Amino acid sequence: MSPAPVLTFTDRGIYCAAGDFYIDPWRPVDRALITHGHADHARSGHQRYLATNAALPVMRHRLGEITAQGVPYGDVVTIGDAQVSFHPAGHVPGSAQIRVAVAGEIWVASGDYKTEADGLSEPFEPQSCHHFITESTFGLPVFRWQPQAQIARELNDWWAACAAVGKTAFLGAYALGKAQRLLTMLNADIGPILTHGAVEATNKVLRAQGIDLPDTVHATAEIDPKAYPGALVLAPPSALGSAWARKFGTQENAFASGWMQLRGVRRRRAGDRGFVISDHADWQGLLDTIRETGAENIYVTHGYTDIFTRYLMENGWNARVVPTEFEGETLDTEGKE
Repeated sequence: MSPAPVLTFTDRGIYCAAGDFYIDPWRPVDRALITHGHADHARSGHQRYLATNAALPVMRHRLGEITAQGVPYGDVVTIGDAQVSFHPAGHVPGSAQIRVAVAGEIWVASGDYKTEADGLSEPFEPQSCHHFITESTFGLPVFRWQPQAQIARELNDWWAACAAVGKTAFLGAYALGKAQRLLTMLNADIGPILTHGAVEATNKVLRAQGIDLPDTVHATAEIDPKAYPGALVLAPPSALGSAWARKFGTQENAFASGWMQLRGVRRRRAGDRGFVISDHADWQGLLDTIRETGAENIYVTHGYTDIFTRYLMENGWNARVVPTEFEGETLDTEGKE
């Protein structure tokens, strides 16, 4: 009789029987191992949490009082009969792939990941394994990211052009990860950087754990926009066009997302600009990662699952779609990010 798989896919989440724990579960469980702090991966209601030391501050900020243990990257923790370690995923600060080894069989649950080093998140480290669980948020050949330095030039040129004609530049981005990455890309010599409360609250948490971010001004309801000419305002996508945003007068709106690669999405958003930048791997990044793992068995959890899985199968991998409640990168609201 063949041994049971190290990880199985259940209605609560990804389960390890050898250690009696779940990875990023979406239903309340006793023990949850968490890849990162975004809300579709780190949910409330679990009895015990395990995550990287770098992920825990944001998790506590978002989830409130939780019973949680932090571990350094690379340290091996024995849980039951399983050997578990966390390795950088490059997605947002503190994000991790979770490596689980049982009796010589190795599985890696990657959560969300990005292969380009962004100067903010811990750089992605591919892990050799027999079984690899991957996202496919941008699992189509059309999604191919340009270098971050190029996007930074485009972003700062747009901001400078807005400032030159007296417009406030509004930039929509998720409050955890994307917003801070954009902050590190901005040229503060152009003007002041203002932040929505959701972004500023996350900035405060990350700064407190030693992450260096440029100076920002919290754009409260009482702020006088006239005191900050030439400003760029960084806010969740849902805040753009709101009553709060309209008080800043003449402005241009831009969105920063991998979805800006698609012309139809750019038109539907009705923004003035779209910057193609994502904290998820692009098509080539997904394929390169899968090759680097050496895994023959690939499990695709969210995104363009059917198309990406079909491509993998046609090119020699044993791949299948695994239904989950992970969402990846969205645009219409602040989303699960």
